Amino acid sequence: MGDLLTDRVAVVTGGSSGIGRSIARAFAEHGADVVVADVRETPREGGAPTHELLEDETDANAAFVECDVTDVEDIESAMSAADEFGGIDVMVNNAGIFRLEEFLDVTPGEYDRLMDVNVKGMFFGAQRAAARMLEHDGGSIINVSSIAGIVGNGRYVTYCTSKGAVRLLTYALAHSLGPEGIRVNAIHPGGVETAMSEDANLGPEATEAFVEMIPQRRMGQPEDIAGAALFLASDLASYVTGESLVVDGGYTYTG
Repeated sequence: MGDLLTDRVAVVTGGSSGIGRSIARAFAEHGADVVVADVRETPREGGAPTHELLEDETDANAAFVECDVTDVEDIESAMSAADEFGGIDVMVNNAGIFRLEEFLDVTPGEYDRLMDVNVKGMFFGAQRAAARMLEHDGGSIINVSSIAGIVGNGRYVTYCTSKGAVRLLTYALAHSLGPEGIRVNAIHPGGVETAMSEDANLGPEATEAFVEMIPQRRMGQPEDIAGAALFLASDLASYVTGESLVVDGGYTYTG
């Protein structure tokens, strides 16, 4: 247990599973009360619901709020749950979806669905969190993007489009909210082993080839991303805003 986030309150969207679950757990282990906001309460990987896990294994308060990030009213419900713990200090916009696709076959409906979750959800998640943070001493907003927001890939063009938008959204928000004491940063994970990545079904050969291009020769774990989020949420990063933190084992800038 640590104390990097003692007396802080965090909201983590997509917090029931995978990267979001690990972020929520790391925050609770360092003293934060956590609101888990997700469309599902049961983790994709199985096990106890995240908010129950946090209350059983840490001293933190935790709550689950059913939240579709494309619905601003659902986001407001998550903010209200944070108010019950004292008000939001850290917002982690983590909820997102991924889809392999043939670019020429993408329909307007498919495009809209992915952009609504990955971009609209983060935009209004940040907006609603910032509105609450302005009422007290600022805070930290962390947007979980992807290396697909930096390096394009023709197998998932819409996803790259969405994550590139998240990167520029982060920079613009850092410029807008910095004078108000709100820091805004992005994390760009590389390949991370989660139930969602398994559902993407890249195939063993493609996965093996990808790992061979990573200098550390391994896929990332959700805990790797949680460590980066913990840093950005804490006072260790008090002079860090408008930053893209790439967590990919060295893949992006060594190929």
